[in-house]
Amino acid sequence: MNVYDSEMFGRVLRPMGYVPAETFEDADLVIVNTCSVRKKAEEKAFSFIGRLNKLKRKNPELVVAVGGCVAQQEGAALVSRFPWVDIVFGTRAVGRLPELLRRFEELKTRVVDVTMDTGLIEALPDHDHDRTPDVSRFVTIMRGCDNFCSYCIVPHVRGRETSRTPENIIREIEKLVANGAREVTLLGQNVNSYGLKEKICSFPDLLRKVAQIDGLFRIRFATSHPKDLSDDLIRAYGELDKLCDHIHLPVQSGSDRILSLMNRRYTREVYISRIERLRQVRPDISVSSDMIVGFPGETDEDFKMTLDLVDTVKFDGLFAFKYSDRPPAPAVGFSDKVPDLVKSQRLEALLALEKTYSRKNNDRYIGRVEQVLVEGLSKKNVKEDEIQYSGRTSSNKVVNFMGTGAESYKGKVGKIVQVSIEKAFPHSLWGKER
Repeated sequence: MNVYDSEMFGRVLRPMGYVPAETFEDADLVIVNTCSVRKKAEEKAFSFIGRLNKLKRKNPELVVAVGGCVAQQEGAALVSRFPWVDIVFGTRAVGRLPELLRRFEELKTRVVDVTMDTGLIEALPDHDHDRTPDVSRFVTIMRGCDNFCSYCIVPHVRGRETSRTPENIIREIEKLVANGAREVTLLGQNVNSYGLKEKICSFPDLLRKVAQIDGLFRIRFATSHPKDLSDDLIRAYGELDKLCDHIHLPVQSGSDRILSLMNRRYTREVYISRIERLRQVRPDISVSSDMIVGFPGETDEDFKMTLDLVDTVKFDGLFAFKYSDRPPAPAVGFSDKVPDLVKSQRLEALLALEKTYSRKNNDRYIGRVEQVLVEGLSKKNVKEDEIQYSGRTSSNKVVNFMGTGAESYKGKVGKIVQVSIEKAFPHSLWGKER
């Protein structure tokens, strides 16, 4: 979602004559897009903003703007802490960025806008057609969250759920496809609840509309909440060939007691049953998830239940993190905080188990022929007489492979090719084009 928002900055500023600079030294405007979902991300943002002071001293005319979740959270306090910051704009102020910039240029006074509007997301300027086209693009379909998980800051910094109209979403994707995109990832804090509040369109119905776009090969989405994973969405996996063989379904913990404290509103049994039903419809579907270790009050037994869930589901991949307090989320006030050393030990054990299943799941692909959407050159393409490409399977497996034929590099990017998988690694596959 941060990638998509950063693209938005460029799109709304282009009519004012702003184009990407090659280096910081060449820039007239630096925008810092921030995240505060986890403490480490917030600390990185503060560190980067701090380093901009040196750049500002060298170029007093440089305009420094800070947006995103940290901006929404801190507001005017950012200007007090970092006096070289000129503009602070919140998560719902992206469309107002040109106005904020003009106000600063005219008045030469710092500007702060963290107004949290509640209306539908308005259409923003068209995508740039002179930029290098990307095969895979992100499209935000909704913003905010109404779930209020006890550890999460998102509803406080991104606001309540608001959905874009399906017409605007389809129009944006059609423009992306016309500019070379062949895969889109639909984004939202909980895409399963898309359109329900506004009664405009259900998420499965939106997927069906997107699947009708000519020239689009694949559809992905993130993120999906287990409590709202409907039978209709599961059926969509059986109906839509363009819907990829992958789902990211954050579980956060394998302990029902911890899930209740987290206010997740489902049980491990419910989660496992959702996975089983998905695998009945799409036997080859890959499943990834999010996990938090060391949530306040998490015991050794609770953590064992998390490991047991991983053994049961056998995830293809996990994004695992140590719990950190995120004011004003309710869990900040919970007692029985887990020591950092224990959190580190649990995280290490969880990631080791995840790596085992990631490798086993990838081993299943050896000897198979997979359809790979070519995204570009492999990072390992170092030999002048060889061309190594990189792409992804429908199940979201990264595949590096040797290309064949006389087709140029640019001619192959954006196409789906057949690749014989010869080797498997924990986080990627290797093969040769047939």
